[in-house]
Amino acid sequence: MKLHHRYLGESRAVTEGGTTRLGFAPDTLRAPTFFNGRVARHLPFREAISALHHVVVSDLRFKPKDRSAYFAWLQANEQQLLAEALAGRDELEAEIESLRRELTDIGIRYQTVMRPFYKARQLYFDRLYKEDLDAWIVLDPVITVHPDEIFFECFSLDESTYGRLSCDHDVFERMGEMAFGTTNIDYSHALYDEFQKIRSDRDTELAIDPTGFSVQTSGTEEYREDKIDLPDSWMRGFLQVSSAMTQPASVVDLHPVDLHTILTRLAARRERHGPRSLRFLLEPDRPVSVLIEPWNERLTFRRSIYRGPASAEIRLWGRRRLAILARALPLARSVRLHLLGTGLPSFAVVDYGGLRFTLGLSGWTANDWSRAGQFDLLAPRTDVDTGTAARVFAALGRHLFADAGTLAAETGLDRATVESALGGYVQAGRAMFDLDKRVFRLRELTREPLDAGALRFASEQEAKADRFVAAGLVTLGPITRAEGRRSLTGSVLDDGRAMATAVEIDADDRMVGGHCTCGFYIRNRLMRGPCEHMLALRRIVHTQVEGKPMRSQA
Repeated sequence: MKLHHRYLGESRAVTEGGTTRLGFAPDTLRAPTFFNGRVARHLPFREAISALHHVVVSDLRFKPKDRSAYFAWLQANEQQLLAEALAGRDELEAEIESLRRELTDIGIRYQTVMRPFYKARQLYFDRLYKEDLDAWIVLDPVITVHPDEIFFECFSLDESTYGRLSCDHDVFERMGEMAFGTTNIDYSHALYDEFQKIRSDRDTELAIDPTGFSVQTSGTEEYREDKIDLPDSWMRGFLQVSSAMTQPASVVDLHPVDLHTILTRLAARRERHGPRSLRFLLEPDRPVSVLIEPWNERLTFRRSIYRGPASAEIRLWGRRRLAILARALPLARSVRLHLLGTGLPSFAVVDYGGLRFTLGLSGWTANDWSRAGQFDLLAPRTDVDTGTAARVFAALGRHLFADAGTLAAETGLDRATVESALGGYVQAGRAMFDLDKRVFRLRELTREPLDAGALRFASEQEAKADRFVAAGLVTLGPITRAEGRRSLTGSVLDDGRAMATAVEIDADDRMVGGHCTCGFYIRNRLMRGPCEHMLALRRIVHTQVEGKPMRSQA
């Protein structure tokens, strides 16, 4: 996927007369979006936007040690070492010496030919890592201006970490004119250094420059064009985040000091073997306990009480990514963790009062958001015709942000239909779910709507489910109801084998549990979404028992 951006100038910070102006250059190819405001809470803003930068440059993928120097030495001395080992064999000494001279000569000629290449390659990577880190940033952050807040969104380099900084308008003591919408902003590593100069005794203005849309290219200002060959996985990751946010989760309120204690313990020791997880031991109305593996060190936080309805034990993997929050915690008022389950994504919302930073982690570091799971398959799957979906989207456009209940009342549709329609727009990159305020927001991720065929969430599992239903291979068993949930049971005939399948659906028509005897479920559980047999069972219940149309897979 290729994206085309055009920026008027570059984002920069200018300090004049005791005032620092942070000017972000927006993408001039998108609809006009601009904002201007004076920051009232300087230090929290500095720490939160610095945390956003740490997400942008984060890359925790495994990087093997550079052993080129060792192999070069070994190559230069290998024959000598071999000759020494065989010194006692007089009959081979002459042949070894001849071969050694020949190999040494070949090695010298090889190094002479390759030395300029190795040197240039090393200098290139050194410069990128140390001097021009921007070259490694895949896509500039996305910024959205809404009537109640302005927020930034970004992804890490390894695509396993999502960051969102939202600033209520109350954070700004003076605001100028603004235009609501979404745009990409030019972002540079040097801008991070300017963030560190923000002080409480110095006025700081945040501006998305509206002149970027009115000055012509023939003027004195120059446009900078970026053509980015963007991997589809980056976009899929953005779309998966919103779907994961809508799923049921165990909510854990931690005191900032308690989370800082966890990070301090992790920084003090380096694990040599697995398991490498944080095991949250949760009991209703009891202090939160965390077991740090593999040392089995248990921490109990008396200030943090779990208010969930049922006991739970959840393991969080890829825990080193939480270190992004270390610097942001001293000024935080609260930290709320949304834990979807063991091996599933998690979200940490750090609240500064008007400023909120959301850190979204995929199930584990090596499994980026694009591969984290098909979380949209867990959402309601009711089919929504084009006209109805357009009505819902139009209502969202009038409000810019609203919950499903508000949109249902305005459009006269039931809540499940509204949520399904919004889910389709989330998949198209045109809307998002706000975990902080539990509302859907209009957010056009790209200038043009995404190609649903190229970036749709629907996986091979869902395509197989359609074929099972069409072929009449699904046998429905008993359906039980308890505490607002439906438990579906049945079997699916797959390649001559009957897969015993069960699915649990909550009152909002979301799949919240289940099991199957197939290999996909045994290997992944629900960490990568439901298997095709669970989807087929759910589909047959909706269509044949409840008479609901299911979302088309065209």
